[in-house]
Amino acid sequence: MALTPSTMLPLNTVLPGFDLPMPNGQRLDSSKLDDRPVVLMVICAHCPFVKHIEPELSRLEQDYGDRIQLIGISSNSLITHPQDGPEQLQHQAEIHGWSFPYLMDQDQTLAKALQAACTPEFYLFAGGASGDHTLRYRGQLDSSRPGNQQPLNGEDLRRAMDAVLVGQPVDAEQIASVGCNLKWHPGQEPAWFK
Repeated sequence: MALTPSTMLPLNTVLPGFDLPMPNGQRLDSSKLDDRPVVLMVICAHCPFVKHIEPELSRLEQDYGDRIQLIGISSNSLITHPQDGPEQLQHQAEIHGWSFPYLMDQDQTLAKALQAACTPEFYLFAGGASGDHTLRYRGQLDSSRPGNQQPLNGEDLRRAMDAVLVGQPVDAEQIASVGCNLKWHPGQEPAWFK
């Protein structure tokens, strides 16, 4: 496990397009998203940092699921980490009661478009002047990490979502997420990741 910070994709980046499968065989096409804000969560089944925040992800869905489109994304290479395969993702979602879409980014194109570097990592996109969803927040869920005794309450992401929901600007001072490095396919790490 290599402790890795997020790269902090530039704010106002437009939501990348995607059409990806879920473990249940269905697909989600970004063109079918509605105008509600979108939170992309780069997570997986095996990472201890993700396991640590699973209860808060369940609370986020309870508290915001009707107002914000929450979407999980697993981009880890199944060549090197088969423990993040469809069965494991489906089991993870079932035991935590998640109903949000959980996408399998098997070719890692969405992870590359987001410049994702770690699990977990969070991206909040909201409607922009052009009608596109644009990046308003990226970084950590909160300051809680396995073993650091900080409260697991999602305060950083919640503050950003609350601001977007009432039409207020999100504080530009945002803290990078930290977690396990994203598991790229062997020899296919993006240049910015090396």
